[in-house]
Amino acid sequence: MKLSNGVEWALHCCVSLSQTEHPVPTLRLAELHDVPPAYLAKHLQALARAGVVRSTQGQDGGYTLTRPAAEITMLDVVAAIDGPAPFFRCTEIRRRGPLAADPARCANRCPVARAMGAAELAWRAALGTVTIAELATDIDAASGGDALVGVRDWLREH
Repeated sequence: MKLSNGVEWALHCCVSLSQTEHPVPTLRLAELHDVPPAYLAKHLQALARAGVVRSTQGQDGGYTLTRPAAEITMLDVVAAIDGPAPFFRCTEIRRRGPLAADPARCANRCPVARAMGAAELAWRAALGTVTIAELATDIDAASGGDALVGVRDWLREH
């Protein structure tokens, strides 16, 4: 499974937005994370459509989280960016080719599809247990405890 770069960017943006109550413009978020503004804007719009962030227009406009960071999961962000569709789609390859299985023997889901479905459920369950607030705490701890202070200061100064 391969996630788009937008997932990483959106997660970092949500962590950054969790550090301020004021709207943050796309250009500031793009500058903070050194990512292309137009591409980031597309992902922020996807987050807004999914109800993860809110867009405010005007001179002091930008993006804010729609609810507390402790109520937004990594899965919410992944689904907003890469969509809710399953990552694996069974094409019933076992029914094709010179040794194709008789359709009557294929009444149950393919073992490959079952295994991939179970793996996806576990993956989604794991992402559903990690909130943006917890992710922010972990990012801060991994940086020696000063990453979030830096983000808050940078957003306040700019």
